[in-house]
Amino acid sequence: MNTDLKNLLAALGDESTQYDTIAKNILARSSVLSHILAATVDELKGIPPEKIEELIDGKVYVGNVAAEPGLTNKARRIQGNRIVVLNTVHSEEFEGAAIFDIVFYVKIGEECSKIIINIEAQKDDPGGYDILNRAIFYVSRLISSQKERDFRGENYNDLRRVYSIWICMNMDECIWNHVHLINDAIMANHTWKGKLDMTNIVLLGLPNSLPEQGEKYALHRMLSALFSTGLSSRERIDILEKEYWIPAESEFGEELNMMCNLSQGILERGIEQGIIEGKVENLRALMETTAWSAEQALAALKVPEEEYPKYLSMLK
Repeated sequence: MNTDLKNLLAALGDESTQYDTIAKNILARSSVLSHILAATVDELKGIPPEKIEELIDGKVYVGNVAAEPGLTNKARRIQGNRIVVLNTVHSEEFEGAAIFDIVFYVKIGEECSKIIINIEAQKDDPGGYDILNRAIFYVSRLISSQKERDFRGENYNDLRRVYSIWICMNMDECIWNHVHLINDAIMANHTWKGKLDMTNIVLLGLPNSLPEQGEKYALHRMLSALFSTGLSSRERIDILEKEYWIPAESEFGEELNMMCNLSQGILERGIEQGIIEGKVENLRALMETTAWSAEQALAALKVPEEEYPKYLSMLK
């Protein structure tokens, strides 16, 4: 694994944050991105993934482009000319601001016009907000931030199509939704000039179990091979190399192995936390039915004395 990523993971400390960082780096690999694009972007369907890799235009930005209004673009001068580009300032400078996970351009069609792709990885369907609302905000920023970067003034015909692809893990089943604009003709059947396919939101849900082989689940099986719990790094690599022809040696293999270890650690700590919370509930019930003190109830449950402070703090 490259030294920069190792140093970053060491600085992050928290296992969950480290897992997120490695997951983004794995998703940002062109060999992985090409399979996602082949399945989700209409113009790229039917093109071999290895050919799609060649269509990824320029740098793939991972965790350093702000989604907040006014922060997405960065102006700089080259030979006296003002150039507006995607903001590449480190995301720590935007602490508390929304940051795109992955953003990049892809060339499509004979004229090699570009579209903008954003990919977001979520450990689950978040409970604190509606994920579709956040996806709408992100895809809207990808549209509005193009002004003065991808087109100038009022030349809105130069707007680029955008895709915001959300990968949500730990779902109950394989899920795939494409959210986009439609035109309802309420009165008359007038055709307005413009493109309805300008904004695209793709929502992918991954179960913890590995989907079966076959064309229907091909994309979900590849992503599950990367992120599902319960698979060893060797099993992940075998699926990627034998079924998807994605080479997973060297740094990629190291990242997969580290992510596998981190996911196992997070899973084990989650199980341990669930056991502790279950004991706390039993503790409360025992205290209510017997009028015992917390210490008496802990002793009855055969909890080691050195662990008393942990349970007592959770009772408060």
